[in-house]
Amino acid sequence: MIKIEHLSVAFDGPEVVRDVSFTIGDGEILGVVGESGSGKSVTALTLMGLVSESAHVTSGKIYYDDQLLLEAGKPRDNALYREYQGPKMSMVFQEPMTSLNPTMKVGAQVEEMLLLHDRKCLGESIASAPKQNEIQTQKGQLADAEGVKMEEAKTRYAVGFTGWREERKKEKARRKNRVLEALRGVGLREAERVYDCYPHQLSGGMRQRVMIAMAVILHPGLIVADEPTTALDVTVQNQIIELLKKINQEQKNSLLFITHDLNLARRLCDRILVMQDGLIVESGHTEDIFNDPKGEYTKKLISAVPGRTGKRKSPHEKIRPLVEVRDLSVFYRENANSLFGKTVKKCVVHHADFTVYEGEILGLVGESGCGKTSLSKAILGLNKMTEGSVTHHSNSPQMVFQDPYSSLNPMKTVGWLLQEPLRAQGILDPSKAMSEKDREAAAHDMLRKVGMSEKYFTRRPSQLSGGQRQRISIGQALITRPGLVIADEPVSALDVTIQAQILELIRSLQEELKTSFLFISHDINVIYQVSDRIMVMKDGKILEIGETEEVFQHPKDPYTKELLR
Repeated sequence: MIKIEHLSVAFDGPEVVRDVSFTIGDGEILGVVGESGSGKSVTALTLMGLVSESAHVTSGKIYYDDQLLLEAGKPRDNALYREYQGPKMSMVFQEPMTSLNPTMKVGAQVEEMLLLHDRKCLGESIASAPKQNEIQTQKGQLADAEGVKMEEAKTRYAVGFTGWREERKKEKARRKNRVLEALRGVGLREAERVYDCYPHQLSGGMRQRVMIAMAVILHPGLIVADEPTTALDVTVQNQIIELLKKINQEQKNSLLFITHDLNLARRLCDRILVMQDGLIVESGHTEDIFNDPKGEYTKKLISAVPGRTGKRKSPHEKIRPLVEVRDLSVFYRENANSLFGKTVKKCVVHHADFTVYEGEILGLVGESGCGKTSLSKAILGLNKMTEGSVTHHSNSPQMVFQDPYSSLNPMKTVGWLLQEPLRAQGILDPSKAMSEKDREAAAHDMLRKVGMSEKYFTRRPSQLSGGQRQRISIGQALITRPGLVIADEPVSALDVTIQAQILELIRSLQEELKTSFLFISHDINVIYQVSDRIMVMKDGKILEIGETEEVFQHPKDPYTKELLR
């Protein structure tokens, strides 16, 4: 179905995709894996005709069923691509919240695919519209009509205004039924409710299912899925992977699946391409790639995948309680911003009871929306609507956030950012105030501790990679020597090799500085790699706490067993 020959793409500089060639057969699932910046997404966007105008295709050709879509040296034929985008090939993006229109209801957004691409949805009466020469006599009425408006005008001319209005009602009902059918087809059981929701009223997994419904409603031959599960928790990831499998089997379409998660690629894909620095460095059947990788880079990627084998930390000795949480419930006010709506106090964490010990890493795992972040905010003192108690036996805890790019000030240098917690500490507690020279020396020392050279001291966040930005965030959290650091999904947005580096960094810093971590993640394999003990959470309740190996080998709660499965 798809044939790409010797594709190279550049953006006013070196080529970011270099001499890439591959095919995708009818009904085949092809995986593309590699680190951030390896050229995966640029290749997919070029195939889809969505790469920016600043991109230059310096060599190569792209075919869909032997139809030449793109050729180097020739301008992209956007009119031709519009015939293919939607009906014949569609795309599922990584973050549905930024891909869906926040001002439109979900049903209208899915229906838009029908209005833009599927002429059949306009009704059978179109077939009885006048011939072209008859329409030409109505130039005055039809001069400004084009696209869908033209088709509506034809129908109106054919059946008269009353009949046209009735036909429109029938067409709208048919379109709605097709949308509801598509929503149910992607596992959204309350399709009628979802149809009338705005994107922000749905969970991350539901929004991604809506994106998939938009992609498959016209039954295209090819679906391109670019990191479609990165932001989702492990159980929802599992559901989306099974859904993509089901669609592939039922609709017999092809799938190009782009990911940095090799475990997902192994579960879903027939063949795998491995990309590095814009090149395909290895390709083959999935099990051949995993069982007998040929290239050193492929071996490195596979060895970096978090798993439940290999060296594990020894169980931590519970020496001294650092934070004691007793019968803690956390609340939020719903409709707090409404002028007239009734405000309701909602409990999001129910009677949490646990201890974080000095020098340990306590892993907290659970689905999105289970209360993990709400619990951490209560421990930090950022949410005062609580019942129960949180007792700290050390100085103020610090936090490492999921997305360092949005939590680091883009206008400041790395050196300034590392010194900022020390400045704030001196203002809050004058006895801990430091001179500018001492702050700068401490920042240089922390930069070395997080594995970065002094050349980064004067750089800004935009000049760093994702992994480097996360190292700076960890350095910020540790520079005041807190007893506890709360790390909220610190590796979920990073590719597999950078994940391994950050996990190793956290382990080494925890051992060197004797800092305790509350490590929050939806990836239970990551939790296994880094944690001394594990705490499992669902629907605001802590279901199970225990030593890591004990929880993995002998889970007690049915939900823990489901997570492990």
